[in-house]
Amino acid sequence: MRELLYCTDGSSYAAQARSYASWAAGRASARIHALYVSDLRRFEMPAVMDLSGSIGVQPYQNLIRTLQESEKEKARLIEESDRQALSEDGREESYEFETRTGFLVDTIVEAAGPRDLVVLGKRGESAEHAIEHLGSTLERVIRSVDKPCLVTNRKFSAPGNLAVAYDGSATGEKLLAWLEEATWLHDLPLHLLLVSEERDGDERAVERLRSAEERLQAAGFSVRPQMLAGLAEDVIADYVEREAIGLLAIGAYGHGRLRRFLIGSTTSELIRRCRIPILCQP
Repeated sequence: MRELLYCTDGSSYAAQARSYASWAAGRASARIHALYVSDLRRFEMPAVMDLSGSIGVQPYQNLIRTLQESEKEKARLIEESDRQALSEDGREESYEFETRTGFLVDTIVEAAGPRDLVVLGKRGESAEHAIEHLGSTLERVIRSVDKPCLVTNRKFSAPGNLAVAYDGSATGEKLLAWLEEATWLHDLPLHLLLVSEERDGDERAVERLRSAEERLQAAGFSVRPQMLAGLAEDVIADYVEREAIGLLAIGAYGHGRLRRFLIGSTTSELIRRCRIPILCQP
């Protein structure tokens, strides 16, 4: 990993995302590219548009100018806070800050292009108002980018181990391939989890688990394989809490649209329930 993208909006969750970005960059000797997006929708609010018709063009232009200046000042304060915190970590020299104006998801996807990892908080600026909900942008970003996303939690804690939820799917294979190359994680003890509908696991599931274990061991991981039985989001979330897992890696949104519509997404449910950082491989 040469460079990661850290997305910030100045919220409390973004501050924790910065800490995880610093942690990952330090382990991988990578650069941190911070991005703050001034969402175009802030300047196209219906209330603002209505005001332009009632108070005239000039006051409307002044209001837009005030909003733009406010965004510039906010970006300046975020960069200042980042540089101070990363200076304490000894990583200010590997940090660069960028602010863009555009539609939030599209802008993040574009900025992610040349980077190897995207780091963003589970929630955003409205985090205090709906703690158990995911940020409105998060799922759309994870579905849209073609890079792994590290979704960070409310309070930073340097991971001391790693759990990998593997299901043998195409997305699961991509996750294994990425982990094989992620040398910056290879010293973390790895719990390899495979969920089977049968309590003792069927023969094919056992073989998939054994094959994945061999691949990860060959890459340099110390692997502890575990066959779990039950509903994936339940048994994985329970295991994460019971074993004090520090980082969970999963394949992102691997099931079809109809299944997601009917019973929801395992990925979204795990992000919602697990109070640890989750690495999502697209």
